[in-house]
Amino acid sequence: MEVYKGDEIYSESSEQVVCKVDHEIEPESSEQPVYKNESDSESSEQEVNPWEVSTKDGGKIDYDKLIDKFGCERVDESLINRVQRLTCRQPHVFLRRGVFFAHRDFNEILDAFERGDKFYLYTGRGPSSEALHLGHLIPFMFTKYLQEAFKVPLVIQITDDEKCIWKNLKVADTKKLGRENVKDIIACGFDITKTFIFSNFEYLGGAFYENVVQVGNCITLNKAKGIFGFSGEDHIAKISFPPVQAAPSFSSSFQHLFPGEENLRCLIPCAIDQDPYFRMTRDVAPRLGYSKPALIESSFFPALRGKSGKMSASDPNSAIYVTDSAKDIKKKINGAVSGGQDNKDDHKKYGANLEEDIPFKYLSFFLENDSELEHIKKEYGEGRMLTGAVKKRLTEVLIEIVERHRRARAAVTDEMVNAFMAVRPLPSMFE
Repeated sequence: MEVYKGDEIYSESSEQVVCKVDHEIEPESSEQPVYKNESDSESSEQEVNPWEVSTKDGGKIDYDKLIDKFGCERVDESLINRVQRLTCRQPHVFLRRGVFFAHRDFNEILDAFERGDKFYLYTGRGPSSEALHLGHLIPFMFTKYLQEAFKVPLVIQITDDEKCIWKNLKVADTKKLGRENVKDIIACGFDITKTFIFSNFEYLGGAFYENVVQVGNCITLNKAKGIFGFSGEDHIAKISFPPVQAAPSFSSSFQHLFPGEENLRCLIPCAIDQDPYFRMTRDVAPRLGYSKPALIESSFFPALRGKSGKMSASDPNSAIYVTDSAKDIKKKINGAVSGGQDNKDDHKKYGANLEEDIPFKYLSFFLENDSELEHIKKEYGEGRMLTGAVKKRLTEVLIEIVERHRRARAAVTDEMVNAFMAVRPLPSMFE
């Protein structure tokens, strides 16, 4: 157990200083304690953490339970309307349709923006495969919208070290995969005058590493086990990694971008399985005199085969890849799990089960036209539209998206990668 004594946190068992603080800390009543072992959840029906997303007997993820367990808040209509009012543009389809459904302090970011205060964006990518699938693109597509709507800078962390640690890949391989993934990220259309992309292997040091150490000094081994489920069988590289993912949440980690702005607010768009990292970060931030990062979190992009959880890079048939040909995309979609009935008569009588229909779910992610989606929902759900028509429309939508991305990626050169990853000031990043 740890106790506060003046401006330091002591371990009762050892009387060693764990972490220095500059002020009294009042725990937030709205957030769940981060010391609870996530693997010992009151319900074993689903497991959601940075390395595993699964449900008992292949069921669906219960996002309401996740919100309760993690202690975050649901993005409601009033928040979406406020985004539209402040940015003077239609909210992104991922926001309108509840793909990004949960948040921590996003309302405070909007308060700051309305006051004219600055903030920055932080997201990341762990390079475990050379080709990205559509699920990998979702956070970057949404982050690009946020960057454009709020006119703010963005830092993108390439966790090549993490994949070396967890996937047992060679350092040279993860660095190579990282650069290939950066090309896909750049192809999403980020503004080079407002975007800094960095590799952990290349950037770790200086003020960034100082924050890594300070965060690490505030997290005991018992806390790390409680948050992330580490065991005695895990090597210490895993235990040392979480502070590395925490550090970009603090503007002081980027002296070349934010000199003299040690406490700029940060907004992190990410999938909800990353929440444990940032609950830890938010718990530590006040002890270091920093503002807590805000988060806006997404649900998982479902696998084509309809299994619980998210797409998997280890199963190529579960996902649409940005390298897939039009023929591949059509074949995969035709094999996707459908909510339609077994025969036309039953389908016309009962309609489709939209909760189980993967092609319709994909359209709800990627079909921009709200009126067309609502029309498909009504006609298909009431049995007047057949499964084949829905799959055909989805095939058209995804082929267009993938081919557009492939053209953009083909235009990305190694020189462009170097330019985005160069350590440099961004003088017009808030313009």
